[in-house]
Amino acid sequence: MPFAGGGVASGFEPPTIEDFFPRAIFFQGTAFEFNRIMLVRVVATLALCGLFWVASRRLSVVPGRGQGVAEMALDFVRVNIAEEILGERGRKYLAMLTTIFFAVLSFNLTGAIPLLNMAGTSLVGLPIMLALWVFVMYLAAGIKAHRGVGGFLKANLLPAGVPWFLYILITPIEILQVFIFRPATLAIRLTANMICGHLLLVLCFSATQFFFFEATGVLKGMGVISLAAGFAFTLFEVLVAALQAYIFALLAAVYIDLSTAKEH
Repeated sequence: MPFAGGGVASGFEPPTIEDFFPRAIFFQGTAFEFNRIMLVRVVATLALCGLFWVASRRLSVVPGRGQGVAEMALDFVRVNIAEEILGERGRKYLAMLTTIFFAVLSFNLTGAIPLLNMAGTSLVGLPIMLALWVFVMYLAAGIKAHRGVGGFLKANLLPAGVPWFLYILITPIEILQVFIFRPATLAIRLTANMICGHLLLVLCFSATQFFFFEATGVLKGMGVISLAAGFAFTLFEVLVAALQAYIFALLAAVYIDLSTAKEH
């Protein structure tokens, strides 16, 4: 289809959902299939472990630059998530919340890193696994706090102070919230944000390539705009990556707190 100024759109390839289902690198068609997204996850995991190993290999009372940055990051999770939501109980779940925060952050950031260009959390399998971990933990915490399954169900599905006949309406909603909505929204929110971010970045940089190398006339100048938009969205994607990691860990703490509360 011709554009004003002489450009032709036939060379432009927009991003598609197929980007999230790359071809296998090896073991195609087996349970051990390894593709580009799996590779990105392995790289992110090794990078995260390597950074903390470097920061902690020479611990000292007066921390160096690397140790200081690592301690600040760990304190952020401890103070602003674990202690802020769970109080003294936060220490019990600190390892879990810290792991979730930094795992989600590292997998998210790969979407804005050149050559990787794909968030490890943009395919729903990994977010589901993290959400199921949170699900099991808050169920276990609630059952323990309420001294059994019956006490947990009563506290969470039959809110105190509500007329009995309203339980016909409220209890099914609470069942959906406790057993479906909480874990489902954790996984879906994270995946959806990372998919949108990837599509925006690919759209901007694919358009830039088309405008600079294939378009003609005045359309070539549009490449400057799409390139600037690509860099702006990259910075925005970094912000979203950090925000989604914070929200995921924060909601994990909130759900644990709600499941152990005596009354709703």
